[in-house]
Amino acid sequence: MSREGGTGAPGVDPQQLWLGSAQPRRGRKPAYSREAITAAAVALADAEGLEAVTMRKVAARVGAGVMSLYSYAPDKETLLNLMVDRVSGELPTTDPLTGEWRADLKAVAHLQRALMLRHPWLPAALSTHRIPGPNTLAFLERALAALRPTGLDGAAKLEIFAQLTAFVAGHVAHEIAQAAAAQSQDRAASEARYLAAVAADGHHPELAEALSAPGRPLAPEATFTRFLGRLIDGLDTE
Repeated sequence: MSREGGTGAPGVDPQQLWLGSAQPRRGRKPAYSREAITAAAVALADAEGLEAVTMRKVAARVGAGVMSLYSYAPDKETLLNLMVDRVSGELPTTDPLTGEWRADLKAVAHLQRALMLRHPWLPAALSTHRIPGPNTLAFLERALAALRPTGLDGAAKLEIFAQLTAFVAGHVAHEIAQAAAAQSQDRAASEARYLAAVAADGHHPELAEALSAPGRPLAPEATFTRFLGRLIDGLDTE
């Protein structure tokens, strides 16, 4: 495929991407910066979704020719890596930790959720492998520091962070989808009638009992906190 689609490319070289120069090495002084191009791509994704991010549209936003952008981001995969790391720079990394690793890890997850809600395209962008840049690594460093009191080895700490990030991304993606669906009162009412009918058919006694139990707060923040507690409080550090 073409550079625009990103597939079929040899892959992103992490050293070249994160440790190399952010500016083209040859030719006249660049009229644009990688930071400006990445910011334009983020703004486009925020406004129209990740599928709207193409090199052509990003070029139009910065007033550049599409071919000139390939000097900064040779394909969409590289651009997505730049976008993820740029928004990861919004995550605080210097606030003191409490030393209570479960509380600190929950705080990490709440920060991730807030970031993903500000940038609803981020869960999808994280669903494929991304090469961590400096901002992402700074936040990873904070999460690993939060896990230091557990005494777990490095591999286990990395696994927990990956598990936590996957949980947050999946939850936020579901949260966004549910919020969109809730805008249709007819659909919500139809789903409620369907579940009531299924629960009353006598073939699903466990479901009927579950639906008859007192409900819990459905506010998104409360729901996330409840689910997160079940995940982190149950982590095994042995």
